[in-house]
Amino acid sequence: MDGRLRKFIEAQPVFFVAGAPLAEDGHVNVSPKGRSGTLAVLDDTTVAYPDFGGSHAETIAHLRENGRITLMWCAFEGPPKIVRVHGVGEAVFRDDPRFPDLVARFGEADSGGLRAVVVVRATLISDTCGYAVPFMDYREERTLHDEFMSRKTDAEFVEYTASKPYNVAGIDGLPAVPLPLPLRGRRRPVPAPRTGPEPGMWSA
Repeated sequence: MDGRLRKFIEAQPVFFVAGAPLAEDGHVNVSPKGRSGTLAVLDDTTVAYPDFGGSHAETIAHLRENGRITLMWCAFEGPPKIVRVHGVGEAVFRDDPRFPDLVARFGEADSGGLRAVVVVRATLISDTCGYAVPFMDYREERTLHDEFMSRKTDAEFVEYTASKPYNVAGIDGLPAVPLPLPLRGRRRPVPAPRTGPEPGMWSA
């Protein structure tokens, strides 16, 4: 990822993550990733992003089984472009000695509900046209997930993670988040409570 590609991917407000199990009848998974400040380019061939909690953990399950992963960014404004990073990924969990240094790369984006940091080492980087990608205007960040998770103490988040069946194992039965999730303490003040129903929590 030279200066040109790095500048492009760091400017995009959303990217997509894809993975799959080895089994022929397994489910391919694609997840959107957003939230400002949650992508870090570690070097010319390595990127990382925080894995926040939700009701699913398909990417973690696939990485633990086979490590295959593809990340994709596309331009919704400006010149057409699609960048894909095909590579080998690893979920670095809270009890890994590398975890604190990796989390520090995300600054204020390190918030409630952080399960792991996903590190991806590229084996192929492709830069292609995006002539069919539509123009879309970015408006603002959604804050629902951060607000929902940050209202929980870390102990409550650990309990929440263990209570979701697809956190323990993915939809194909592959092991996902190792339990019990170690405590790490709260990183930021709790935001003011929201009114209305809690959002659905899907994080794959």
